[in-house]
Amino acid sequence: MYQYHCLNPIAEVGLKKFDGNYAKTDNIGNADAVLVRSAEMHDISLPETLCVIGRAGAGVNNIPLGKCSEQGIAVFNTPGANANGVKELVLAGMLLASRDIMGGLYWVRSERQNEDLETLAEKQKKKFAGHEIMGKRLGVIGLGAIGILVANAAAALGMEVYGYDPYISVNAAWKLSRDVKHITDVNDIYRECDYITIHVPLIESTKGMINADAISLMKPSAVVMNFARGPLVDQKAMVEALRTNRIYKYVTDFPTPDIASLKNAIVIPHLGASTEESEDNCAMMAVQEIRDYLENGNIHNSVNYPNCDMGVCKDAMRVCIIHRNIPNMLTKFTAAFGDLGINIERMNNVTKGEYGYVIMDLGNTADDEAIQKIRRIEGVLRVRVVK
Repeated sequence: MYQYHCLNPIAEVGLKKFDGNYAKTDNIGNADAVLVRSAEMHDISLPETLCVIGRAGAGVNNIPLGKCSEQGIAVFNTPGANANGVKELVLAGMLLASRDIMGGLYWVRSERQNEDLETLAEKQKKKFAGHEIMGKRLGVIGLGAIGILVANAAAALGMEVYGYDPYISVNAAWKLSRDVKHITDVNDIYRECDYITIHVPLIESTKGMINADAISLMKPSAVVMNFARGPLVDQKAMVEALRTNRIYKYVTDFPTPDIASLKNAIVIPHLGASTEESEDNCAMMAVQEIRDYLENGNIHNSVNYPNCDMGVCKDAMRVCIIHRNIPNMLTKFTAAFGDLGINIERMNNVTKGEYGYVIMDLGNTADDEAIQKIRRIEGVLRVRVVK
């Protein structure tokens, strides 16, 4: 029986994917698995029982990846599960920035008791006139699951779309509309585009990438949109740009007092993936990843360990080993089982950065003493028997 703990409310449609071999626990100290959305985990003590963390969403800044990796805890996210919800909000943000819809709504609200509202509206509506997005140029920085959907949707709306991603995968490239122009220099997006939207992960190299230098290349009429991570935009530089009308508008899903106080900023209270559909999709995907890992040892969408899939074990036993990516580890594992007369029927060994992962299907059952022998090998972080 596996036990799981939820640090945030997780959609019930996802939790129903757990079968009778799983039980929910209110005590993280007993958990084999943790499901989390935005709860901060950096100061949480991670129990020895914990094998896997499923993040119902894409970002993992709230999870101590280094500590998890060293404790042999696999961390999964759910890339693409909330992509459509974010895409739709990006399009809404672009329309809010191009048409003064909000200004018009506030004006109507302020005049709601005026008996001549209908007549007055015809006179006042010119104050809220805006621009159409058709024919305008959109720059999409980052062509992952969300960026591709945004780029394709914008192209379908008649926009001229530039896409920048030096690390775009082959699968992602196949999904990208042929109408999207692939840009190799991000500065061309800053210089040429009317709308700029950023969809990259928050890492050291991307933090503050929309800075004063980038803004200095933009048109005064440019609209910058950030629905990815707040720190991707240098807030001090953006505040200065908005105060001096260096750019036209900034649309962000990450509210701060400085930005929210500026007239030409449209600040949304982090609603990107806040749809019932996105929450359901993320929950279902996270549970499926956790189950496949706990029951079969397979890894999909891990952010700290390499992906590895050997399907369902059809032999006597499956052993999964998380280890440091150092020389001769595989030799030591095979030698240990060989010395015990245990045949390895199938095996897969993959690495990612500092860590490696091995799945071995054994022809006969290894006892506890054999498994302990593997655990004692220097560089081994966790050994799990899944069958």
